[in-house]
Amino acid sequence: MKGGSIDEAEESLVLDPLLSGIPSQDHGPYTCNGSVDIRGNPALKNNTGKWRACCSILGGEFCGAMAYYGVGTNLGMALLTLSALVPASMHIVVTSPQDALPSLGLFLTALGLGGIWPCVPTFGADQFDETDGCEKAQKDLYYNWYYIAVNGGFFVASTVLVWVQDNFGWGLGFGIPTLFSAIGIAGFLASMKVYRYQRPGGSALTRICQVVVAATRKANVDVPIDSSLLYEIPGKESAIIGSRKLMHTDGLKFIDRAATITASDELLPDTTNSWKLCTVTQVEEVKILARIMPVLLTSIIFNTDEAMFPLFIEQAQVMDNRILHFLIPPASLTTFTCLCVLVLATTYSKVFMPIVSRITGLKNGLSEMQRIGVGMFFAILSMVSAALVEMVRLDIAKNRGLVHHRTVVPMNIMWQAPQYMFVGVAKVFSVVGFIEFSYEQSPDAMRSLSQACSLIMVTLGNYLVSIMLNIVDSVTAGSRSHGWIPENLNEGCLDQFFWLMSGLQLLNLLAFMYCAMKYKRKLAT
Repeated sequence: MKGGSIDEAEESLVLDPLLSGIPSQDHGPYTCNGSVDIRGNPALKNNTGKWRACCSILGGEFCGAMAYYGVGTNLGMALLTLSALVPASMHIVVTSPQDALPSLGLFLTALGLGGIWPCVPTFGADQFDETDGCEKAQKDLYYNWYYIAVNGGFFVASTVLVWVQDNFGWGLGFGIPTLFSAIGIAGFLASMKVYRYQRPGGSALTRICQVVVAATRKANVDVPIDSSLLYEIPGKESAIIGSRKLMHTDGLKFIDRAATITASDELLPDTTNSWKLCTVTQVEEVKILARIMPVLLTSIIFNTDEAMFPLFIEQAQVMDNRILHFLIPPASLTTFTCLCVLVLATTYSKVFMPIVSRITGLKNGLSEMQRIGVGMFFAILSMVSAALVEMVRLDIAKNRGLVHHRTVVPMNIMWQAPQYMFVGVAKVFSVVGFIEFSYEQSPDAMRSLSQACSLIMVTLGNYLVSIMLNIVDSVTAGSRSHGWIPENLNEGCLDQFFWLMSGLQLLNLLAFMYCAMKYKRKLAT
């Protein structure tokens, strides 16, 4: 059977019939998005999914985040301290099994979360039927609560668990995260019967490779002008299990060759070889990934904002950390970011969304793209705030004659609070926006892959900061210069590095705006 196409004017109707006045599909007591229950039968609306299922998912995410950060916050710092104490001349170190276990534990924890984190946002959103108006509205709120669960776990780990580990020892400090991990797993497994499941569609990477190979094999084949001549299986169901059919879109014509029927393809049996001929839906999957990837790539530079926290802490170490009769640890100011996330994310739907929706006319206040853009703007403000604080600090050091002294400058550490809070605001808007964008715009059977790509961008953002620090150090440091970031920050120019990063964030925002204007949303049947 041949494929089909759709006019741009009909895009909004296809994307969201609920907003266009078209009534929701009604399959009686069952969901309409293809979800099934634990036995593989169509999922009942009243007995499965929704917040009843999401509570155990979010509870497990909270416990997992608390366990991960509870172990990493102190044990990661202990390992760094140990590495600094090891003599540089020592080349061979015999490590006992007891000393190696903490590193193994961190590795296994990171490995486990690497498999969990791309799936939790997707699995939680799958508990809501997007063809049902009420459930779709609830699904939009789920993304906020997911991020609240992650940051709530981090907040408890970085405050309560760190205090327990410091005052009662590592045994109890690690025992509590282990207990909560067990509780989270038990709660998750206990709710297996109420979850809604999407049938697995097979390997997304294999389907991508099939399209690339099939298109390459037909590099000299002309794509028909009439898109209805492209290959697609008959009926309403897609050849990809768990995925709706996708309408043909213009652009990326080379990939359309994978669905172009040739004389040799017509001789193939009913079981078509997907390495030679792919359906329109399979081709459109690759097109969608190619279109969302530039948007996701902009999150690399955005994620450098949080990767700057070690420099924020170095900046705080040469500032006055006394507040009344208390000494504030420099690293503790990261809790401002976490608190800002928790407060803003919980009030977003009740306070912010209604106000903005009156201005934009959108039910959710902001679209995914607009939400990401707002977050990127606050990321710029965070770097600008850090640069201004450092300029004032360096000016005080110069006026007090402290430039060549590695000592604290009489400037209160609380002046750093705005830069941490701006990061929190940026994360609530952009991170949640990227999660929602990756789910809503990715192909049905590639949602976990898209979430994984989004998480990879976080890692690349951290690597980018490390690379830039090395480049800046090699360029600015010399025989007559201490460089921008020397050991004695009073002699450095850390403010210039913050200005450099704020300029990079600004360019990234402009690049994102260009990608957002050029972006073509997916068209599903």
